[in-house]
Amino acid sequence: MAERFDLIVFDWDGTLMDSAAAIVHAIQASCRDLGLPEPSDERARYVIGLGLGDALRHAVPELRESDYPRMIERYRHHYLSRDHELTLFDGVEALLAELAARGRMLGVATGKSRAGLDRVLGNTGLGVHFHATRCADECFSKPHPAMLEELMGELGVMPERTLMVGDTTHDLQMAKNAGVAALGVSFGAHPRAALEAESPLACVPTPGDMVRWLLDRA
Repeated sequence: MAERFDLIVFDWDGTLMDSAAAIVHAIQASCRDLGLPEPSDERARYVIGLGLGDALRHAVPELRESDYPRMIERYRHHYLSRDHELTLFDGVEALLAELAARGRMLGVATGKSRAGLDRVLGNTGLGVHFHATRCADECFSKPHPAMLEELMGELGVMPERTLMVGDTTHDLQMAKNAGVAALGVSFGAHPRAALEAESPLACVPTPGDMVRWLLDRA
């Protein structure tokens, strides 16, 4: 089978790292701190992958604009308090090493801030595998195609040779908006039915299935 993709771009939270529950907890705990109604787990999970400002606007519509700085401070406090507990999904480190060894270019397109992504890349040691990365405080938030367009431009890869891998509809819609193929993973933030409605090449249910699909087909 001919090699189909030159560039594989991964979302981070809920795709490479098992962090969706920690994000939900941090959003809900921040609401409690500010005396605001807590969003349901489903509502909080929906906004994973968006930039933090956009995520809070959707998850906490009662939040006043003047309270955004305090809400963001409390969110970061609660998230970072559990940061040391977060782990990569099984097989991720070996997968990235193998794809890199096969000559694939690898990227990240994430709703994390640059400081947040740099911290986790350093903590996990995975930074060596990625050729380029984009964060929500550097680009328009997903599902705008800017992150993918900038990555492809920087690395000189055409859309038809690029694959986006993500666990949310925001990831898959971004791929569609950029003219890029996508692989959905349903072990993260959004349910399988919502991902499949965006018509990815496939939607895999476990990290092991993601590893096998990428090594077999990408």
